Formats: sequence, structure tokens, C-alpha cells
Amino acid sequence: MAAASAFSISISSAHSNLNSDTRFKIHHCTNLSTSSMLSFPPRTPPLFNDRISAPDTRSFTLCPRCHLASDSEIPSKSTSLSALELLKSSAADRYTKETSSILVVGFNYRTAPIEVREKLSVPEAQWPQAIGELCALNHIEEAAVLSTCNRLEIYVVALSQHRGIKEVTEWMSKISSVPVSELCQHRDLLFNKDATQHLFEVSSGLDSLVLGEGQILSQVKQVVKTGQGVPGFDRKISGLFKHAITVGKRVRTETSISTGSVSVSSAAVELAMMKLPESAHDSAKMLVVGAGKMGKLVIRHLAAKGCRRMVVVNRTEDRLNSIREELKDVEIEYRPFSQLLNCAGEADVIFTCTALETLLFSKDQVQTLPPVASEVGGKRLFVDISVPRNVGSCVSDIESVQVYNVDDLEEVVAANKEDRLMKAMEAQAIIEAEVEEFEAWKDSLETVPTIKKLRAYAERIRAAELEKCFSKMRDDLPKSEKKAIYDLSMGIVNKLLHGPMQHLRCDGTDNRGLNEILENMHALNRIFSLDTEISVLEQKVRAKVKQQNKQAGS
Repeated sequence: MAAASAFSISISSAHSNLNSDTRFKIHHCTNLSTSSMLSFPPRTPPLFNDRISAPDTRSFTLCPRCHLASDSEIPSKSTSLSALELLKSSAADRYTKETSSILVVGFNYRTAPIEVREKLSVPEAQWPQAIGELCALNHIEEAAVLSTCNRLEIYVVALSQHRGIKEVTEWMSKISSVPVSELCQHRDLLFNKDATQHLFEVSSGLDSLVLGEGQILSQVKQVVKTGQGVPGFDRKISGLFKHAITVGKRVRTETSISTGSVSVSSAAVELAMMKLPESAHDSAKMLVVGAGKMGKLVIRHLAAKGCRRMVVVNRTEDRLNSIREELKDVEIEYRPFSQLLNCAGEADVIFTCTALETLLFSKDQVQTLPPVASEVGGKRLFVDISVPRNVGSCVSDIESVQVYNVDDLEEVVAANKEDRLMKAMEAQAIIEAEVEEFEAWKDSLETVPTIKKLRAYAERIRAAELEKCFSKMRDDLPKSEKKAIYDLSMGIVNKLLHGPMQHLRCDGTDNRGLNEILENMHALNRIFSLDTEISVLEQKVRAKVKQQNKQAGS
């Protein structure tokens, strides 16, 4: 796959190479000084390059093809309260004053090669269990997984930034068997406003290999659909992803970002056409493996390039019916997976676009295939846009074969950089406004505990005084009079609380800034003694540790 006054304008590219696919990006820097700054190209400094030894592998393993054991359980941790006390003594009172953060630990086509991304890939069916595993970590409250052919990004609400990053990275190491030290070399870390802006750019197609491509918005929608009802996909994270869907739709509606854009599938077809002799464009035999969303897009783009016959290998033929209705002048022949190697032997160009987690073509298998005609270049082309890959990396060692994967598509999408850059700039104004709106909503949640505590405090006093009042009155007091007294008590409390409640709300409709609202919150906590000796974050950590210790003992 932030200091409010600090910002950076960065043009990011694959592996920090300005000669590769360039994009425009404005974002607020996290954990930097409050002075304004311009930086090219880093977006976020490598704050957490600490070398952490990889823990023992547990039952939940996704390596090398992300297999998730059906009977795997979330393991209990040996973390004890003594570690928490050590934390407090070593970090003074920073921990108790720390607020929860939205952060993303990501690996995408710019930062990590496909060899790393395929090991980290989490199939959609396993997203709910991954959320459960992440939220079982000591400092993770909420989580979401966005796993596509170009990225794996873990979004979490962390009770502590440093510990949240450490726990998520170690979890990723466990499921992939990639050492933590190696993950640290490729991961992209973003916090709070940076994380919000990043997801909005992702859903808008600004962070895609192919600018403006629409499939990523569908994948963000799928995160929300899959997360519904899953414990851990809660208010902040679900709100973030739902808002990202709104932003993605708005950007595509109000800008020209999608005009003339291509998808990964169309780029794959373009790449194949670039590698074939021009005279073979109409005669080359095409094989498409997989008839899901990406497979159907490959079929459409092949038809648009003039291909009038192709073979499609899929589990069932049902998925081809709709595409046949759409492309009535194209002959689409269905073959089952049992005939895959025979079909490959008859094809000149093979596109693989499945969700399978096992290799479909090994070196030994491909070596047995008959050679292709010299009219099509003398080499069989494999264009593998699946992650994990369907074609083994060793297949490229065969002299009569050329293998391309999603990381090779930049050769196609590198054209028209300047035009894509201008389109991205059009979308940034919308994204920035939407980031501010979401941040205002998220910040307003910080005052919710104080609002609840203040109302509960007032309600306790009201109920106690009302009880004392009724005890001094005659027993046969009519219900209407009792109700009138009750309503009077409620009215007085509500009117007294109206002012403080207004000064605790942060919905972006007034001129009060977050700092002022947080000052009001702290003042009310002091005045009414609403604070407890243990911070809310520490209470949550203690509760998690207690629950885990209880599970370990049972």
C-alpha cells in the first residue's frame, strides 16, 4: 500500500527517487518544531529506527503466503504492571499526560519492494482477526487494515505513540517472519493529522501508483464494510475511514483527477503492448488468470486494445457472464484451473490477477512450456499484478521468458508527470479542508469524558438534594407535584450546565481553538475535582493487562 503550525510541502517518489513517479503533497509535520519549514522529499523523519529484536513466532502466521491458521487464538502477553510502573518512573509524568493518537504504520510501492509487501499482505477475509490481534496489544485501542497490491497499512488508535509503533511493528514481524530491523528500513510512519491527510490522499487516488485510479476507493469502502461490527473497529478509526470515502468521492466529482487516469490493470495491458512487437498486437494469444475485479479490468482493456479473442482461467465460469454481455464482439473462452498449464503453453502473454496465496507458475513448470513464435518476440510474457505474486521470482531466470510485476508498472505510468502533478494540486485544497473538518470532530471527542463526568457529578448532587427534599414533604404528595419538583431540578441543572458544555464542544462552528477548549476542560476538571489520580490512558492499559493476566491464569 501533528504540530498545527508546522507544515511541509514534499514531492514523494519511489525510494525517494525524484526521477520516478512524482506527486504533490502538503501535510502537517508530526513531532517537529513549530516553525514553518519546507522539506524535499522526506515527509516524516525516521523517528523510530530503533533495532528491536523479533519476538518468537506465534500461531498466527502469514508467511510466506499469509496463511492464517483457522484455530489461531490471540495469545496472552506476559506484560506485568511492574513494567507500567517502570515506564512511569522513567518517563516522569509524560505518560499520564499523553493523549491517544491515530497513527499509521505503512509499507507501499515507494518504500518497500514487492518481496516484502507480499509477505506482509493480509487477505481480506483475515482483516477482522487481524483487528482483534492488534487491539489485544497493550497500547492499541482501535485498528484497521488496508491491504492492496501496492500497500499494506495498519491504522490504529494508540494510547502511546512510541509503544504503539513498537507493538504494531513487532506484530507485523510475527505474522510475516520479516525481522523488525528490516521492517524499520521500509516502513512509513505517520501520526494524527499526517495520518488523516495520508488516508484522504489514498482514497482520492493521489497516493496510487496510477494517479486517480478508482479501485483504491473501493478498497477503502471494503475496509469499512468488513470492519462493521468487529470489536476494535470503533468510533475514531471507523469515522476516519468513512470520512475518507466522502473525501474520495468529492475529489473525483469536483476535480479532473480521474480524467484519463488508468488503473493498475490497464497499466499492465499497456506494459504488455510495449513489450510485444507492434505487428503482434492483434495476433498475440492472451491468457487471463483470474476473473475478479482486476481480471475483468484486464479483459476490458485488452478488448479496448483490439484483442478479439482471449482465454480466461478461473474457478467458475459464472463471473464471465456479465463481461461477455458487455463485450459481445469479443470471444472469451473459459477454462478451469485444472487446465492452467495447458492454457499457458498455448499463450504468448499471460496476465495473473488472482487473490490466491500460492504460486501458480514455478520455474520448473514454466521450463516445460513450449516456446512461443518469433513473430511475437520469441519470449513468453508474464504480467503478474497479484500480491502475493502468482509467478515465482525464479521464473525470470528462464531465457525465453519475461516476467513483470506491479513494481514494473512505473515504466507505463511515468508519462505525463507534469499533468498529473497539476491534477493533484487541484485536489489538495479539498483534502486540506476535509482534514480540518475531521480533526475538529476527532478533537471534540477528547472532551467527551469530561462532559460525561461533569454531568454525572451534577446528577449525583441533583438526585441527592431531590431525595432530601422529598423526605421533608408529606408522604401523600401528589404525583403531579413530585413531577413538577423533579422537572424543576432537571431544568436548573441543565441551565447551569449549558454554558460549560458549550465551552467544551469543538465542532468547528465557532472561533474557539482546540487549545482554548482543552484549557476549559482542564479548568472544569480542577474546579469540580473530576480528575482521578490515574489518567484515563493508564486506566485503559491497566485494564488490558489485568484482563490478559486473567486469561493467562484461566
